[in-house]
Amino acid sequence: MTHKIDGNRKALGAGWWVLAVIVFGVVVTIRIRLLGIPLERDEGEYAYAGQLILQGIPPYTLAYNMKFPGTYAAYAGIMSIFGQSITGIHLGLLLVNAATVFLIFLLGRQLANPVVGLAAGLSYAVLSVSPSVLGFAGHATHFVLLPTLAGTLLLLKTRDHEGFGLLFASGLLFGLGVLMKQPAVFFALFGAIYLVSNNFRRRFRLQRILLRTLMFSAGVIVPLAITCLILWRIGVFHTFWFWTIDYARQYGSLIPFTQAPQFLVYSAKEVLVAGWPIWTLAAIGLIAGLWQQRTRPIAVFLLIFLLFSSLALCPGFYFRLHYFVLVLPAVSLLAGIGISRLSDLSVNRAIVVRFVPILILGFALAWPILAERKFFFEASPTDASRIIYPESPFAESIRIAEYLRQHTTRNDTIAVLGSEPQIYFYAGRHSATGYIYAYGLMEPQKYAGQMQQEMIRDIERAHPKFLIFVVMPDSWLQRPESERLIFTWANEYTAQNYIVAGFVNMVAPDKTDYYFGDIPQSVPQLGKYILIYQRKS
Repeated sequence: MTHKIDGNRKALGAGWWVLAVIVFGVVVTIRIRLLGIPLERDEGEYAYAGQLILQGIPPYTLAYNMKFPGTYAAYAGIMSIFGQSITGIHLGLLLVNAATVFLIFLLGRQLANPVVGLAAGLSYAVLSVSPSVLGFAGHATHFVLLPTLAGTLLLLKTRDHEGFGLLFASGLLFGLGVLMKQPAVFFALFGAIYLVSNNFRRRFRLQRILLRTLMFSAGVIVPLAITCLILWRIGVFHTFWFWTIDYARQYGSLIPFTQAPQFLVYSAKEVLVAGWPIWTLAAIGLIAGLWQQRTRPIAVFLLIFLLFSSLALCPGFYFRLHYFVLVLPAVSLLAGIGISRLSDLSVNRAIVVRFVPILILGFALAWPILAERKFFFEASPTDASRIIYPESPFAESIRIAEYLRQHTTRNDTIAVLGSEPQIYFYAGRHSATGYIYAYGLMEPQKYAGQMQQEMIRDIERAHPKFLIFVVMPDSWLQRPESERLIFTWANEYTAQNYIVAGFVNMVAPDKTDYYFGDIPQSVPQLGKYILIYQRKS
Protein backbone atom coordinates (compact mmCIF):
# COMPACT_ATOMS: atom_id res chain seq x y z
CA MET A 1 0.00 0.00 0.00
CA THR A 2 2.85 2.36 0.89
CA HIS A 3 4.52 1.66 -2.46
CA LYS A 4 1.27 2.50 -4.27
CA ILE A 5 0.91 5.82 -2.41
CA ASP A 6 4.53 6.73 -3.14
CA GLY A 7 4.03 5.81 -6.78
CA ASN A 8 0.92 7.97 -7.04
CA ARG A 9 2.72 10.87 -5.41
CA LYS A 10 5.63 10.56 -7.83
CA ALA A 11 3.26 10.34 -10.80
CA LEU A 12 1.42 13.44 -9.61
CA GLY A 13 4.67 15.35 -9.11
CA ALA A 14 5.84 14.28 -12.56
CA GLY A 15 2.55 15.53 -13.99
CA TRP A 16 3.15 19.04 -12.64
CA TRP A 17 6.68 19.17 -14.02
CA VAL A 18 5.65 17.78 -17.42
CA LEU A 19 3.05 20.55 -17.68
CA ALA A 20 5.69 23.10 -16.65
CA VAL A 21 8.16 21.93 -19.30
CA ILE A 22 5.51 21.93 -22.04
CA VAL A 23 4.07 25.36 -21.24
CA PHE A 24 7.39 27.09 -20.64
CA GLY A 25 8.76 25.47 -23.80
CA VAL A 26 5.84 26.79 -25.84
CA VAL A 27 6.25 30.31 -24.43
CA VAL A 28 9.99 30.32 -25.15
CA THR A 29 9.29 29.02 -28.66
CA ILE A 30 6.83 31.88 -29.23
CA ARG A 31 9.35 34.46 -28.04
CA ILE A 32 12.10 32.97 -30.21
CA ARG A 33 9.79 32.95 -33.24
CA LEU A 34 9.00 36.65 -32.66
CA LEU A 35 12.56 37.78 -31.92
CA GLY A 36 12.54 39.75 -35.17
CA ILE A 37 9.32 41.67 -34.58
CA PRO A 38 10.06 45.35 -35.40
CA LEU A 39 10.67 47.65 -32.46
CA GLU A 40 7.79 49.88 -31.46
CA ARG A 41 8.25 53.43 -30.19
CA ASP A 42 9.16 52.78 -26.55
CA GLU A 43 11.61 50.10 -27.58
CA GLY A 44 13.05 52.47 -30.17
CA GLU A 45 13.55 55.11 -27.49
CA TYR A 46 15.29 52.69 -25.11
CA ALA A 47 17.41 51.22 -27.91
CA TYR A 48 18.51 54.64 -29.18
CA ALA A 49 19.30 55.89 -25.67
CA GLY A 50 21.16 52.64 -24.92
CA GLN A 51 23.06 52.98 -28.19
CA LEU A 52 24.12 56.49 -27.18
CA ILE A 53 25.28 55.24 -23.77
CA LEU A 54 27.46 52.64 -25.49
CA GLN A 55 28.96 55.52 -27.51
CA GLY A 56 29.74 57.40 -24.31
CA ILE A 57 26.88 59.90 -24.68
CA PRO A 58 24.87 60.28 -21.45
CA PRO A 59 21.06 60.16 -21.24
CA TYR A 60 19.08 63.38 -21.71
CA THR A 61 21.69 64.76 -24.12
CA LEU A 62 20.42 63.65 -27.53
CA ALA A 63 17.23 61.94 -26.37
CA TYR A 64 14.66 63.53 -24.08
CA ASN A 65 11.94 61.68 -22.18
CA MET A 66 10.25 61.67 -18.79
CA LYS A 67 11.45 58.21 -17.69
CA PHE A 68 14.30 57.54 -15.30
CA PRO A 69 17.39 56.17 -17.09
CA GLY A 70 17.43 52.64 -15.66
CA THR A 71 15.85 51.00 -18.69
CA TYR A 72 18.27 52.88 -20.97
CA ALA A 73 21.16 51.34 -19.04
CA ALA A 74 19.49 47.91 -19.16
CA TYR A 75 19.17 48.14 -22.94
CA ALA A 76 22.80 49.23 -23.19
CA GLY A 77 23.80 46.18 -21.17
CA ILE A 78 21.71 43.84 -23.31
CA MET A 79 23.06 45.28 -26.56
CA SER A 80 26.65 45.10 -25.32
CA ILE A 81 26.14 41.33 -24.96
CA PHE A 82 23.75 40.39 -27.78
CA GLY A 83 24.40 43.17 -30.28
CA GLN A 84 22.62 46.33 -31.39
CA SER A 85 19.81 44.65 -33.28
CA ILE A 86 16.13 43.81 -32.98
CA THR A 87 16.97 40.17 -32.34
CA GLY A 88 19.56 41.04 -29.70
CA ILE A 89 17.12 43.26 -27.80
CA HIS A 90 14.33 40.67 -27.84
CA LEU A 91 16.75 37.92 -26.83
CA GLY A 92 17.61 40.04 -23.80
CA LEU A 93 13.88 40.44 -23.09
CA LEU A 94 13.45 36.66 -23.30
CA LEU A 95 16.11 36.17 -20.63
CA VAL A 96 14.63 38.91 -18.42
CA ASN A 97 11.21 37.29 -18.75
CA ALA A 98 12.58 33.82 -17.95
CA ALA A 99 14.34 35.19 -14.86
CA THR A 100 11.09 36.87 -13.75
CA VAL A 101 9.20 33.58 -14.18
CA PHE A 102 11.81 31.86 -12.00
CA LEU A 103 11.53 34.54 -9.30
CA ILE A 104 7.74 34.15 -9.24
CA PHE A 105 8.21 30.40 -8.84
CA LEU A 106 10.53 31.02 -5.89
CA LEU A 107 8.07 33.51 -4.37
CA GLY A 108 5.19 31.04 -4.63
CA ARG A 109 7.29 28.29 -3.10
CA GLN A 110 8.47 30.60 -0.32
CA LEU A 111 4.93 31.79 0.45
CA ALA A 112 3.21 28.40 0.23
CA ASN A 113 4.53 25.36 -1.63
CA PRO A 114 6.08 24.26 -4.96
CA VAL A 115 2.67 23.74 -6.59
CA VAL A 116 1.83 27.41 -5.99
CA GLY A 117 5.24 28.39 -7.37
CA LEU A 118 4.89 26.29 -10.52
CA ALA A 119 1.33 27.42 -11.26
CA ALA A 120 2.22 31.06 -10.61
CA GLY A 121 5.38 31.01 -12.73
CA LEU A 122 3.60 29.35 -15.66
CA SER A 123 0.64 31.74 -15.37
CA TYR A 124 2.96 34.72 -15.55
CA ALA A 125 4.87 33.22 -18.49
CA VAL A 126 1.63 32.93 -20.48
CA LEU A 127 0.08 36.22 -19.43
CA SER A 128 3.28 38.22 -19.98
CA VAL A 129 3.73 37.11 -23.60
CA SER A 130 0.17 38.03 -24.55
CA PRO A 131 -0.44 40.80 -27.10
CA SER A 132 -3.18 42.03 -24.75
CA VAL A 133 -0.38 43.50 -22.59
CA LEU A 134 2.06 43.97 -25.50
CA GLY A 135 4.20 41.40 -23.72
CA PHE A 136 6.37 40.66 -26.75
CA ALA A 137 7.86 44.18 -26.58
CA GLY A 138 10.68 45.19 -24.24
CA HIS A 139 8.80 47.80 -22.22
CA ALA A 140 10.16 49.22 -18.98
CA THR A 141 7.54 47.26 -17.01
CA HIS A 142 9.48 44.02 -17.59
CA PHE A 143 12.63 45.64 -16.25
CA VAL A 144 10.76 47.02 -13.23
CA LEU A 145 9.52 43.58 -12.18
CA LEU A 146 12.84 41.73 -12.24
CA PRO A 147 14.56 43.70 -9.42
CA THR A 148 11.37 44.38 -7.43
CA LEU A 149 10.42 40.69 -7.32
CA ALA A 150 13.97 39.83 -6.28
CA GLY A 151 13.68 42.51 -3.59
CA THR A 152 10.38 41.04 -2.40
CA LEU A 153 11.92 37.57 -2.18
CA LEU A 154 14.78 38.91 -0.07
CA LEU A 155 12.30 40.79 2.10
CA LEU A 156 10.44 37.55 2.83
CA LYS A 157 13.73 35.93 3.82
CA THR A 158 14.37 38.65 6.40
CA ARG A 159 11.71 36.98 8.54
CA ASP A 160 14.30 34.33 9.35
CA HIS A 161 17.35 36.60 9.56
CA GLU A 162 18.19 39.37 11.99
CA GLY A 163 21.00 40.99 10.01
CA PHE A 164 20.71 44.30 8.19
CA GLY A 165 22.50 43.16 5.03
CA LEU A 166 19.45 41.47 3.51
CA LEU A 167 17.31 44.52 4.32
CA PHE A 168 19.70 46.88 2.57
CA ALA A 169 20.05 44.52 -0.41
CA SER A 170 16.26 44.22 -0.66
CA GLY A 171 15.87 48.00 -0.60
CA LEU A 172 18.62 48.31 -3.21
CA LEU A 173 16.70 46.01 -5.55
CA PHE A 174 13.48 47.97 -5.06
CA GLY A 175 15.50 51.14 -5.76
CA LEU A 176 16.74 49.65 -9.03
CA GLY A 177 13.10 49.03 -9.94
CA VAL A 178 12.31 52.70 -9.34
CA LEU A 179 15.28 53.62 -11.53
CA MET A 180 13.67 51.66 -14.37
CA LYS A 181 10.41 53.62 -14.14
CA GLN A 182 8.99 56.00 -11.55
CA PRO A 183 5.73 54.10 -10.76
CA ALA A 184 7.85 51.34 -9.23
CA VAL A 185 7.95 53.55 -6.14
CA PHE A 186 4.64 51.88 -5.18
CA PHE A 187 6.42 48.51 -4.99
CA ALA A 188 9.04 50.07 -2.71
CA LEU A 189 6.23 51.50 -0.56
CA PHE A 190 4.67 48.03 -0.39
CA GLY A 191 8.00 46.63 0.77
CA ALA A 192 8.34 49.26 3.49
CA ILE A 193 4.78 48.69 4.77
CA TYR A 194 5.29 44.92 4.83
CA LEU A 195 8.58 45.32 6.68
CA VAL A 196 7.10 47.58 9.38
CA SER A 197 3.97 45.46 9.89
CA ASN A 198 6.03 42.25 10.07
CA ASN A 199 8.36 43.83 12.62
CA PHE A 200 5.40 44.83 14.78
CA ARG A 201 4.04 41.29 14.61
CA ARG A 202 7.43 40.02 15.77
CA ARG A 203 7.21 42.48 18.70
CA PHE A 204 10.44 44.28 17.92
CA ARG A 205 11.25 47.37 19.95
CA LEU A 206 10.38 50.67 18.27
CA GLN A 207 14.04 51.67 18.01
CA ARG A 208 14.85 48.44 16.18
CA ILE A 209 11.88 48.85 13.84
CA LEU A 210 13.03 52.36 12.93
CA LEU A 211 16.59 51.19 12.36
CA ARG A 212 15.49 48.29 10.12
CA THR A 213 13.16 50.55 8.16
CA LEU A 214 15.92 53.13 7.76
CA MET A 215 18.29 50.47 6.44
CA PHE A 216 15.69 49.31 3.88
CA SER A 217 14.89 52.91 2.86
CA ALA A 218 18.57 53.72 2.43
CA GLY A 219 18.83 50.84 -0.02
CA VAL A 220 15.86 52.18 -1.99
CA ILE A 221 17.35 55.67 -2.21
CA VAL A 222 20.95 54.74 -3.08
CA PRO A 223 20.48 53.85 -6.81
CA LEU A 224 18.65 57.07 -7.62
CA ALA A 225 21.02 59.16 -5.47
CA ILE A 226 24.06 57.75 -7.27
CA THR A 227 22.37 58.30 -10.64
CA CYS A 228 21.60 61.93 -9.80
CA LEU A 229 25.18 62.48 -8.69
CA ILE A 230 26.54 61.02 -11.94
CA LEU A 231 24.16 63.10 -14.06
CA TRP A 232 25.13 66.22 -12.11
CA ARG A 233 28.83 65.52 -12.60
CA ILE A 234 28.44 65.12 -16.38
CA GLY A 235 26.28 68.26 -16.64
CA VAL A 236 22.83 66.94 -17.61
CA PHE A 237 21.09 67.02 -14.22
CA HIS A 238 19.09 70.14 -15.08
CA THR A 239 17.69 68.50 -18.23
CA PHE A 240 17.07 65.26 -16.33
CA TRP A 241 15.14 67.14 -13.65
CA PHE A 242 13.05 69.05 -16.17
CA TRP A 243 11.96 65.95 -18.07
CA THR A 244 11.52 63.48 -15.21
CA ILE A 245 10.00 65.88 -12.68
CA ASP A 246 8.73 69.16 -14.18
CA TYR A 247 7.40 67.86 -17.49
CA ALA A 248 6.38 64.50 -15.99
CA ARG A 249 4.18 66.41 -13.54
CA GLN A 250 2.48 68.19 -16.43
CA TYR A 251 2.07 64.97 -18.39
CA GLY A 252 0.58 63.21 -15.39
CA SER A 253 -2.13 65.82 -14.93
CA LEU A 254 -3.52 65.90 -18.49
CA ILE A 255 -6.27 63.32 -17.95
CA PRO A 256 -8.91 64.42 -15.42
CA PHE A 257 -9.94 61.99 -12.71
CA THR A 258 -13.49 61.86 -14.09
CA GLN A 259 -12.19 60.19 -17.27
CA ALA A 260 -10.03 57.64 -15.46
CA PRO A 261 -12.74 54.95 -15.13
CA GLN A 262 -13.40 55.08 -18.87
CA PHE A 263 -9.72 54.52 -19.70
CA LEU A 264 -9.40 51.80 -17.05
CA VAL A 265 -12.44 49.82 -18.18
CA TYR A 266 -11.39 49.97 -21.84
CA SER A 267 -7.91 48.57 -21.21
CA ALA A 268 -8.79 46.22 -18.35
CA LYS A 269 -11.51 44.60 -20.44
CA GLU A 270 -9.02 43.66 -23.15
CA VAL A 271 -6.53 42.29 -20.62
CA LEU A 272 -9.11 40.31 -18.66
CA VAL A 273 -10.81 38.81 -21.69
CA ALA A 274 -7.52 37.59 -23.18
CA GLY A 275 -6.54 35.59 -20.09
CA TRP A 276 -9.89 35.09 -18.34
CA PRO A 277 -9.22 31.48 -17.19
CA ILE A 278 -6.10 32.54 -15.29
CA TRP A 279 -7.83 35.60 -13.85
CA THR A 280 -10.69 33.31 -12.75
CA LEU A 281 -8.21 31.06 -10.95
CA ALA A 282 -6.77 34.17 -9.27
CA ALA A 283 -10.24 35.13 -8.02
CA ILE A 284 -10.73 31.59 -6.70
CA GLY A 285 -7.34 31.75 -5.03
CA LEU A 286 -8.15 35.05 -3.33
CA ILE A 287 -11.53 33.91 -2.03
CA ALA A 288 -10.37 30.44 -1.00
CA GLY A 289 -7.19 31.81 0.50
CA LEU A 290 -9.06 34.32 2.66
CA TRP A 291 -11.65 31.72 3.62
CA GLN A 292 -9.22 29.22 5.12
CA GLN A 293 -7.35 30.28 8.23
CA ARG A 294 -4.15 28.46 7.23
CA THR A 295 -3.78 30.39 3.95
CA ARG A 296 -5.30 33.68 5.09
CA PRO A 297 -1.97 35.43 5.87
CA ILE A 298 -0.67 34.52 2.40
CA ALA A 299 -3.88 35.72 0.73
CA VAL A 300 -3.76 39.00 2.65
CA PHE A 301 -0.11 39.49 1.65
CA LEU A 302 -0.96 38.90 -2.02
CA LEU A 303 -4.05 41.10 -1.85
CA ILE A 304 -1.96 44.01 -0.57
CA PHE A 305 0.70 43.21 -3.18
CA LEU A 306 -2.01 43.33 -5.86
CA LEU A 307 -3.28 46.65 -4.49
CA PHE A 308 0.12 48.33 -4.71
CA SER A 309 0.80 46.72 -8.09
CA SER A 310 -2.47 48.27 -9.29
CA LEU A 311 -1.44 51.66 -7.92
CA ALA A 312 1.75 51.40 -10.00
CA LEU A 313 -0.28 51.40 -13.23
CA CYS A 314 -2.47 54.36 -12.16
CA PRO A 315 -0.19 57.46 -12.40
CA GLY A 316 -1.57 59.78 -15.05
CA PHE A 317 -4.68 57.57 -15.52
CA TYR A 318 -3.47 56.44 -18.95
CA PHE A 319 -3.85 52.70 -18.21
CA ARG A 320 -1.97 51.65 -21.32
CA LEU A 321 -1.99 47.95 -22.06
CA HIS A 322 1.65 47.29 -21.22
CA TYR A 323 1.20 48.92 -17.80
CA PHE A 324 -0.86 45.87 -16.79
CA VAL A 325 2.31 43.76 -16.84
CA LEU A 326 2.93 45.25 -13.40
CA VAL A 327 -0.09 43.45 -11.87
CA LEU A 328 0.58 40.07 -13.49
CA PRO A 329 2.90 38.68 -10.75
CA ALA A 330 0.27 39.24 -8.05
CA VAL A 331 -2.46 37.79 -10.26
CA SER A 332 -0.29 34.79 -11.13
CA LEU A 333 0.54 34.08 -7.48
CA LEU A 334 -3.16 34.23 -6.59
CA ALA A 335 -3.87 31.83 -9.46
CA GLY A 336 -1.24 29.55 -7.92
CA ILE A 337 -3.10 29.68 -4.60
CA GLY A 338 -6.33 28.80 -6.43
CA ILE A 339 -4.76 25.73 -8.06
CA SER A 340 -3.18 24.71 -4.76
CA ARG A 341 -6.55 24.83 -3.01
CA LEU A 342 -8.11 22.72 -5.76
CA SER A 343 -5.22 20.30 -5.37
CA ASP A 344 -5.82 20.13 -1.62
CA LEU A 345 -9.47 19.19 -2.21
CA SER A 346 -8.36 16.21 -4.28
CA VAL A 347 -6.09 14.75 -1.58
CA ASN A 348 -6.98 11.21 -0.50
CA ARG A 349 -9.06 10.71 -3.62
CA ALA A 350 -8.47 8.47 -6.62
CA ILE A 351 -5.34 9.23 -8.61
CA VAL A 352 -7.47 10.21 -11.62
CA VAL A 353 -9.22 12.86 -9.52
CA ARG A 354 -5.91 14.15 -8.21
CA PHE A 355 -4.82 14.91 -11.77
CA VAL A 356 -7.86 17.18 -12.31
CA PRO A 357 -6.11 20.36 -10.95
CA ILE A 358 -3.27 19.75 -13.43
CA LEU A 359 -5.80 19.51 -16.25
CA ILE A 360 -7.58 22.67 -15.06
CA LEU A 361 -4.31 24.59 -14.98
CA GLY A 362 -3.41 23.17 -18.39
CA PHE A 363 -6.68 24.47 -19.83
CA ALA A 364 -6.25 27.88 -18.18
CA LEU A 365 -2.77 28.21 -19.67
CA ALA A 366 -3.66 26.83 -23.10
CA TRP A 367 -6.67 29.10 -23.66
CA PRO A 368 -4.81 32.45 -24.02
CA ILE A 369 -2.24 30.84 -26.31
CA LEU A 370 -4.79 29.14 -28.58
CA ALA A 371 -6.96 32.28 -28.68
CA GLU A 372 -4.00 34.21 -30.14
CA ARG A 373 -2.59 31.35 -32.22
CA LYS A 374 -2.52 33.42 -35.41
CA PHE A 375 -0.30 36.00 -33.76
CA PHE A 376 1.85 33.45 -31.94
CA PHE A 377 2.32 30.76 -34.59
CA GLU A 378 1.20 31.90 -38.04
CA ALA A 379 2.01 35.58 -38.65
CA SER A 380 5.54 36.58 -39.61
CA PRO A 381 7.25 39.00 -37.20
CA THR A 382 6.43 41.89 -39.56
CA ASP A 383 2.81 40.83 -39.95
CA ALA A 384 2.54 40.32 -36.19
CA SER A 385 3.63 43.93 -35.71
CA ARG A 386 1.02 45.12 -38.20
CA ILE A 387 -1.71 43.10 -36.45
CA ILE A 388 -1.08 45.01 -33.23
CA TYR A 389 -0.03 48.38 -34.70
CA PRO A 390 -1.88 48.78 -38.02
CA GLU A 391 -1.58 52.59 -37.92
CA SER A 392 2.14 52.80 -37.11
CA PRO A 393 5.21 52.69 -39.41
CA PHE A 394 7.26 50.26 -37.32
CA ALA A 395 8.10 47.85 -40.13
CA GLU A 396 8.59 50.77 -42.53
CA SER A 397 11.10 52.37 -40.17
CA ILE A 398 13.60 49.60 -40.90
CA ARG A 399 13.70 50.29 -44.64
CA ILE A 400 13.72 54.07 -44.15
CA ALA A 401 16.68 53.72 -41.79
CA GLU A 402 18.55 51.56 -44.32
CA TYR A 403 18.21 54.32 -46.90
CA LEU A 404 19.40 56.95 -44.42
CA ARG A 405 22.37 54.85 -43.38
CA GLN A 406 23.41 54.32 -46.99
CA HIS A 407 23.21 58.04 -47.82
CA THR A 408 24.87 59.51 -44.73
CA THR A 409 28.13 59.28 -42.86
CA ARG A 410 28.47 58.76 -39.12
CA ASN A 411 29.11 62.49 -38.71
CA ASP A 412 25.81 63.45 -40.37
CA THR A 413 22.75 64.11 -38.25
CA ILE A 414 19.10 63.45 -39.05
CA ALA A 415 15.85 64.72 -37.56
CA VAL A 416 12.49 62.98 -37.35
CA LEU A 417 9.46 65.26 -37.28
CA GLY A 418 7.17 62.86 -35.47
CA SER A 419 7.49 60.22 -32.76
CA GLU A 420 9.54 57.44 -34.32
CA PRO A 421 12.76 57.14 -32.26
CA GLN A 422 13.38 53.65 -33.63
CA ILE A 423 14.53 55.26 -36.89
CA TYR A 424 17.52 56.82 -35.10
CA PHE A 425 18.48 53.44 -33.66
CA TYR A 426 18.15 51.53 -36.92
CA ALA A 427 20.04 54.18 -38.87
CA GLY A 428 22.81 54.45 -36.29
CA ARG A 429 22.77 58.23 -36.72
CA HIS A 430 22.47 60.97 -34.11
CA SER A 431 19.39 63.10 -33.82
CA ALA A 432 19.77 66.80 -34.55
CA THR A 433 17.49 67.44 -31.55
CA GLY A 434 16.76 65.78 -28.25
CA TYR A 435 13.05 65.84 -29.06
CA ILE A 436 12.71 62.27 -30.28
CA TYR A 437 8.96 62.37 -29.54
CA ALA A 438 6.49 64.92 -30.89
CA TYR A 439 3.71 64.08 -28.43
CA GLY A 440 4.78 66.61 -25.82
CA LEU A 441 4.70 69.36 -28.47
CA MET A 442 1.02 68.69 -29.12
CA GLU A 443 -0.17 68.33 -25.52
CA PRO A 444 -2.18 71.07 -23.77
CA GLN A 445 0.56 71.71 -21.20
CA LYS A 446 2.48 74.87 -20.43
CA TYR A 447 5.81 73.73 -21.90
CA ALA A 448 4.45 72.82 -25.36
CA GLY A 449 5.26 76.13 -27.04
CA GLN A 450 8.72 76.26 -25.46
CA MET A 451 9.39 72.70 -26.64
CA GLN A 452 8.43 73.52 -30.23
CA GLN A 453 10.72 76.54 -30.26
CA GLU A 454 13.62 74.54 -28.81
CA MET A 455 13.19 71.77 -31.36
CA ILE A 456 13.17 74.33 -34.18
CA ARG A 457 16.34 75.99 -32.86
CA ASP A 458 18.08 72.61 -32.49
CA ILE A 459 17.34 71.63 -36.09
CA GLU A 460 18.28 75.00 -37.56
CA ARG A 461 21.55 74.93 -35.63
CA ALA A 462 22.47 71.35 -36.60
CA HIS A 463 21.55 71.52 -40.31
CA PRO A 464 20.65 67.79 -40.45
CA LYS A 465 21.34 66.10 -43.77
CA PHE A 466 17.91 64.45 -43.73
CA LEU A 467 14.55 65.44 -42.29
CA ILE A 468 11.94 62.69 -41.94
CA PHE A 469 8.43 64.14 -41.78
CA VAL A 470 5.94 61.55 -40.48
CA VAL A 471 2.48 62.54 -41.72
CA MET A 472 0.54 60.13 -39.52
CA PRO A 473 -1.91 60.99 -36.73
CA ASP A 474 -0.59 58.47 -34.20
CA SER A 475 2.94 59.88 -34.53
CA TRP A 476 1.77 63.30 -33.34
CA LEU A 477 -1.57 62.89 -31.50
CA GLN A 478 -2.46 66.42 -32.50
CA ARG A 479 -5.47 67.98 -30.75
CA PRO A 480 -7.69 70.92 -31.71
CA GLU A 481 -5.97 73.09 -29.10
CA SER A 482 -2.42 72.07 -30.09
CA GLU A 483 -0.02 74.83 -31.17
CA ARG A 484 0.85 74.59 -34.87
CA LEU A 485 4.09 76.57 -34.93
CA ILE A 486 6.15 73.44 -35.68
CA PHE A 487 4.08 72.64 -38.81
CA THR A 488 4.20 76.18 -40.18
CA TRP A 489 7.95 76.31 -39.64
CA ALA A 490 8.52 72.82 -41.13
CA ASN A 491 6.70 73.68 -44.36
CA GLU A 492 8.72 76.88 -44.84
CA TYR A 493 12.06 75.42 -43.71
CA THR A 494 11.90 72.33 -45.90
CA ALA A 495 10.80 74.36 -48.94
CA GLN A 496 13.82 76.65 -48.59
CA ASN A 497 16.50 74.17 -47.60
CA TYR A 498 15.51 70.63 -48.65
CA ILE A 499 14.36 68.52 -51.55
CA VAL A 500 12.16 65.43 -51.36
CA ALA A 501 14.38 62.35 -51.62
CA GLY A 502 11.95 59.70 -50.43
CA PHE A 503 8.26 59.02 -50.11
CA VAL A 504 6.78 56.10 -48.15
CA ASN A 505 3.05 55.59 -48.69
CA MET A 506 1.19 53.28 -46.28
CA VAL A 507 -1.83 52.51 -48.44
CA ALA A 508 -3.06 49.77 -46.08
CA PRO A 509 -1.66 47.94 -43.04
CA ASP A 510 -0.35 45.20 -45.33
CA LYS A 511 0.62 47.37 -48.30
CA THR A 512 3.33 50.04 -48.33
CA ASP A 513 4.86 51.65 -51.41
CA TYR A 514 8.43 52.95 -51.24
CA TYR A 515 9.82 55.64 -53.54
CA PHE A 516 13.45 56.72 -53.20
CA GLY A 517 15.13 59.16 -55.56
CA ASP A 518 12.51 59.16 -58.32
CA ILE A 519 9.45 60.61 -56.58
CA PRO A 520 6.15 60.41 -58.53
CA GLN A 521 4.00 63.52 -58.94
CA SER A 522 0.92 61.54 -57.96
CA VAL A 523 -0.01 58.07 -56.67
CA PRO A 524 -3.14 55.97 -57.29
CA GLN A 525 -4.05 56.02 -53.59
CA LEU A 526 -2.65 58.26 -50.89
CA GLY A 527 -2.60 56.77 -47.41
CA LYS A 528 -0.66 57.72 -44.33
CA TYR A 529 2.77 58.70 -45.52
CA ILE A 530 6.32 59.73 -44.63
CA LEU A 531 8.36 62.30 -46.54
CA ILE A 532 12.15 62.06 -46.50
CA TYR A 533 13.84 65.40 -47.19
CA GLN A 534 17.50 65.74 -48.13
CA ARG A 535 19.33 68.99 -47.53
CA LYS A 536 20.17 70.95 -50.68
CA SER A 537 23.83 71.16 -51.59
